[in-house]
Parts: sequence; C-alpha cells; structure tokens
Amino acid sequence: MRVVVGISGGIAAYKAALAIRELVQAGHDVHVVPTASALRFIGRPTLEALSRNPVSDEVFDDVAAVRHVALGQSADLIVVLPATANTLAKLATGLADDLLGTTVLASRAPLVLAPAMHTEMWEQPATQANVRTLTERGVTIVGPVAGELTGGDTGLGRMAEPSEVVAAALARVTGSGALAGRTLVVSAGGTREPIDPVRFLGNRSSGAMGVAIAEAARDAGAAVTLVGANLDVPAPRGVETVVVETTAQLRERMLERADADIVVMAAAVADYRVDDVSDAKRTKESWGERPTLTLALNPDILAELAHRERSTLVVGFAAETEADDDALVQRGRDKLARKGADLLVVNRVGHAEGFGHVDTRVRVLDGSGVVADASGSKASVARAIIDAVAERIAARPASGIPAPASPSEEHQ
Repeated sequence: MRVVVGISGGIAAYKAALAIRELVQAGHDVHVVPTASALRFIGRPTLEALSRNPVSDEVFDDVAAVRHVALGQSADLIVVLPATANTLAKLATGLADDLLGTTVLASRAPLVLAPAMHTEMWEQPATQANVRTLTERGVTIVGPVAGELTGGDTGLGRMAEPSEVVAAALARVTGSGALAGRTLVVSAGGTREPIDPVRFLGNRSSGAMGVAIAEAARDAGAAVTLVGANLDVPAPRGVETVVVETTAQLRERMLERADADIVVMAAAVADYRVDDVSDAKRTKESWGERPTLTLALNPDILAELAHRERSTLVVGFAAETEADDDALVQRGRDKLARKGADLLVVNRVGHAEGFGHVDTRVRVLDGSGVVADASGSKASVARAIIDAVAERIAARPASGIPAPASPSEEHQ
C-alpha cells in the first residue's frame, strides 16, 4: 500500500520516524512529506533512510512529474503526525501553500491526523471548530492524549503513541470484515520448470499482485493461505505461506486446499515443462550448437479447480499483451468461458508494464461482462478485486474449513 506520511513542525516530529519505520517494516511503500518547519525538528536524511524514498517539501520539486498533485492521487492512505494547530487550521480551510497541503487536496485517500500541541492551543474554540470540520468530512483524528508536554507542562495535547496512530490509520483501509469467517487460498509468483540442475524455463512474475490480494483478503477478515511460487517480494504477515517451485508442486498444493471458500489463481503458471530434464548440467560440448528441448503440456490448474464439483468461488487471472482495450476484455471473456471460473481478472502486461511494483489496471469479469474496473497501486487494485469477490460470495455459506492455527512456511 502506498502511504503518504505528512509531518508538521512540532517537537513531536521525531516520533514520526517510529511510525515510518513501522509502516515500512509492514511492507508499505512510504513517501514522507514534511513541512519546512518539520525539517527543523527532524532531518531529511533520517526520513529518507527510514522511508527508503526521496523526501521533498517543495511544490516546485519535480515539476515535470506534477509531483504536487501526483503524490496525493497515487496515495492509498495519508497520515499526518504530528498535526499542529496550524496544520489543522490549514487542512480545515483547504489551504494549500506547501507540498503537504497540495498532496492532501489532490487525494481521495483516507486521511488520518494525530494532533500534538499545548493544552491551551488544543482547547481553543478555533482549534476545536477545525477538528469538528475535519471530522465531519470523514477525517480520522487520533488523540491527543494527556501527558507530559514540552517545557515541563502537563495536560491534554500530547501526541498519541506512533504505534497507536499507525494501527488507527491502517484500520481505515483494512475493510469492513467483508470476508470474516471465510477461508481464501491465493497462488502468487511464477512457476519454474527445470531444464537441468542449473537452468529453468520461467516467467517475469514477481508475485506482487498475488501477495497484495493475500494482504487485502487478510485485512477483510479472511483466513488466508498464500501458495507462493518463486516470489520476488516478501510474503505478508498474518497468512499461512506455502512455498513451491514447479507447476506440478503448485497444482498439488492448490488441490489440497481447493475446498476453501475462495480460490484465487493469481500465479503465472508455465504452460509447458521440459520433457527430458537432465540430471547434469548441459554443456555446450554435450548439447551442441543448436540444442533442442522437448516440451510437454502442463496441467491447466485453473480449469481443473473450476470444473470440479464445488461450492468454492474460483477466481482466475489473465495477463495479456493485447493493446486494444475492447479486444483485451474480449480475450478475458473468452478465457473465462473456457476455464469455467466464476470471476476472471484481466490485465495488460508488457516489457515495461504489469510486472513488479508498478501501477496497474485490471478489469474483473463474470459471465455478464465487466463487473469492476480498477487502476492504481497493486494494493489498491487488490482491494477492488477483494470487494468484487466479497460481493459475489456474500450469499454463499461458509466452507467450515478451520483456519490455519498459525502462519507457517513449507518448503518443497
């Protein structure tokens, strides 16, 4: 998930470092937008090192990329901590005289503010009116709490602890528990078919989309199992992770778990395997100048899952290179009919499109056509897919399969 962390100019600015670290450790893409005053309390190198992204506070930075608008447009969540009385006033009145202000105005993402100031400033009618205005607009206010303040004062106005702010912020985007009590299995990554002990046939899938779906389903309350094939991204917390390499291994693990409420085949599965895998490394001397590989057709895991007798909701993926949007959707509809899945997610891929941590666009199809069209970060797209899944499965009884006792990892 893409999180913008705004920092305004108060002594509690140093606490933002702890929130940034927690968000990054949880796997989120964090972009920090400090005010000019905030940078007098905490340095830019610290914020860049913790967030692992460049830090800017100027509207005129990276003008060609329209950064003062683009950052807010691409955000899945905006958290401002600390939020000073001045920042609350500016946000309440829609002032945008710095990068933080323009980022918030340009965003439709949930906004979470953690006020911090002296008691007298917090209790001022003007501040309270600004807080009421922001709350009425759907902004989440976390704190302040009573405690020790700057200068030896004590009272209401201390910023809530960073971990509390992060938890409240993430709760804004983790869904309403639409999949509570459900079990979901999702495959991710790309299978590899060995040629010899050194080489393999593979594809460019990183697993980022499947992992994002696992996270979105977990956040929506489901008990999630991730079957990961050669992932290039970390497996998410709070899910059972099963590690596989080949299509045969992926098929076996998916069929073992095929009675879950929801099965999502997001992995890029090799259509063919090598028919004559060598036990020794093939050399140029032994293979010759024009080597030939004999390939055998791999099983169609999605079709096998979809055509079995089931009450499971089966979701497939189709990564296509078709340039025309209408033709792309039609290819998805044709594949949905062939495979027999309930839903199919179709997206366009290419040499510089679709793979890894890049923005993407998907269409979710059922037999009637496009039921969802989402674009943006893979985290936001994954939530849209899970919303479509939750809507479709709401009327179905739960599988009754017990959730995994605890997250674990299996190696093949």
